[in-house]
Amino acid sequence: MEVAAAALSKPQIIVHVEKSLNYTVFDAKWVPCSAKFIVVGSHPRDTGALEVYELSKGELKTVLKREKPKPFKCATFGAASLHQRHVATGDFTGKLNTWDLENPELPIYSVKGHTEIINAIDGCGGLGIGGGAPELVTGSRDGSVKVWDTRQKDSPVAIMEPAEGETRRDCWAVAFGNSFNDDERFVAAGYDNGDIKMFDLRMMSLKWETNVKSGVCSIQFDRKDIPMNKMVATTLEAKFHVFDLRTCHPKKGFTSLSEKVSKSSTVWCTQHLPQNRDLFVTSGGSGDVYLWKYCYPAKRSKKDDGGNDVGVMGNVELVQNATLSSQPISSVDWSPDKEGLMVCTSFDQCVRVCVVTKLNRL
Repeated sequence: MEVAAAALSKPQIIVHVEKSLNYTVFDAKWVPCSAKFIVVGSHPRDTGALEVYELSKGELKTVLKREKPKPFKCATFGAASLHQRHVATGDFTGKLNTWDLENPELPIYSVKGHTEIINAIDGCGGLGIGGGAPELVTGSRDGSVKVWDTRQKDSPVAIMEPAEGETRRDCWAVAFGNSFNDDERFVAAGYDNGDIKMFDLRMMSLKWETNVKSGVCSIQFDRKDIPMNKMVATTLEAKFHVFDLRTCHPKKGFTSLSEKVSKSSTVWCTQHLPQNRDLFVTSGGSGDVYLWKYCYPAKRSKKDDGGNDVGVMGNVELVQNATLSSQPISSVDWSPDKEGLMVCTSFDQCVRVCVVTKLNRL
C-alpha cells in the first residue's frame, strides 16, 4: 500500500484524448491563449497538411483543415504577436511561409529560404517573449542556418553556413536564447554529425561549439527571454545532454552532463515546461515520453588551476515516464497557458493531448 501511495503521489502522464489522422504528422504547436493547436505534416500524395483542432469537452473538434502544395516539416508561433497569432512553417522544398489561420488560403509571407528541406524552425520576439524584433530561425539539410525578420521581404537578416569548400552538414535543430533585452540574442544549432554551434547575433560571430558524437535531433534553451541559464540537446543513440550556460571556460567551454534514456533508440525532441524551466520532457523512438527535473548544484562554478571560472553541473532526476505509442513520438509541445497540458504527435499517424498532473509540487 505504501508503494502504491508513493507512486500516485508522483506526477502522472495521462492521455486525455487522441485522434487518428490519415497522413504523416511531423509537428504540433498550441495556438497561444486558446485551447487550440495546429498540426502539420505530409499527405501520402506528397502534399502538405495544415490543420487546427480545438479541445472541447474531452473531444477534439476540427477547426481548420487545408491541403497545401508541399509537405510541412515544422511550425512555430514564436515570432507572432499575441493579437495576430500567425504561424510560421518550414516545408520540404525549403520554403518558409507565415499563415493567418483566420484566412489560410495564401501565406502572408513566403520566401524560398533554403535549397533543401527546412528541418527545424524557432521564433523569438513574438508573444511577448524575448526582446528585439520578431524573428524566425530556420535550419536546413543544405547546411545553413538563417535568421529572418518577416517585416523584411526576401532576404535573411543573418546567415550561418560553412565557407566555400567546407563540408555542409545537415542541420536538424535550431533554437533562440539569451534574448533578455533588445540587443542580445543567440541561436543554437544542432547537426547530423553531433556538432552543436552557438551563434551570437549581436556580434555576428560563433560564440561556442562542441560535438556530442551523435546526431542532434532537437535543442532548446530552458527559457528564451533570460540571460543564458541551461540548454538541452537530444540525440540519436538514446541520449540527451544538459549544458550549464552560466559559465563559459575559455578552453573547456560550457560544462555538461549526458543521460542515456533506457528504452529509446533515438531521443526525438525536448520541451521545457513554460511554467517551470527546471522541468523538461523528452520523447523517444519507442513511443515513450519522459519527464525530467534538473537539480542545481550547491555552487554553479568553481576556479580551475589557472584561476578561470568553470561551470559545475547538477544532476537530472527522472520524475515519470509513459509509453504513448508503438511508433516514435515526433514532436511535443506544452501549453503556454495551462500547466501540464501537452500535445504530442507520433508516426502512428496520431495526435494525442496529454495531462501531466501534480507539476506544481515539483
